[in-house]
Amino acid sequence: MNSLFRLVALVFLVLGVAGCVNRPAGRATDDQIATVSYRDSGPASLTLYTVVNNRTNEGAHTALLINASERVIFDPAGSFRADVVPERGDVLYGITPEVEQAYRSAHARSTYRVEMQTIQVTPAQAEAAYRLAVSNGRVMGGFCASSTANILRKVPGFEDIRTTLFPRKLQAQFARLPGVEFEQYFEDDSDDLAEGLAKANAQLKAQYGG
Repeated sequence: MNSLFRLVALVFLVLGVAGCVNRPAGRATDDQIATVSYRDSGPASLTLYTVVNNRTNEGAHTALLINASERVIFDPAGSFRADVVPERGDVLYGITPEVEQAYRSAHARSTYRVEMQTIQVTPAQAEAAYRLAVSNGRVMGGFCASSTANILRKVPGFEDIRTTLFPRKLQAQFARLPGVEFEQYFEDDSDDLAEGLAKANAQLKAQYGG
C-alpha cells in the first residue's frame, strides 16, 4: 500500500508541474458562452491532446478537443486561461482555429511537446462526447487522463477504452482506434508554463480585440 501511495503521489507531482493541477472551476455564464460559440465546418471529430515531456517522453497532461454542435476543449484540471475563452467546469468554449493554436502554443515549449490524435466520428458520437464533457464538472488535479478516459468509454464505439491515470497509456489506447491521425507540435521558447500561458492570452486579446 505504501508503494502504491508513493506511485500516486509521484504521478500527481509530475502532472502538477506540467499543468494538470487543482484550480478553481470556470464559471462562465450562458451569455458568455453563447457569445463565443463556434461551430467548425469540418467533419465531427475527437482529438486527444497529450502533453509530453521532451526529456523523459512521459505524459504530462491530457485534454480532448470535441468538434460537435460546437467546438470545445475538455481540459480537465488544466492550466489554460485566456480572457477571451470562457470556461465552465473544465470545458473551454469558442475553440476557433486561433484559440486552438493558442492552446497548443501555451503548452509546447523547450521541455514539452504536444501530440494530437484525431479520429473522425459520427455527429451522434461527437455530440455524446460533448454532452458528457459539459456535464462532467470540475476535475481534481492528477486525474486528467482518467477523467478523459471515463468520458471516452461512455461514447458509443469507444467502450474498450480503459481508465488510467497515465496520459501516455490513454494515448496508446487511442492510437489503436481505426483511422486515427497523428500530429506533433513543438516550440522552443521558455520552459516556464506561466510565460506560455501569458503569451497565448496576449496573442488572443490582440486578435480578438479583448
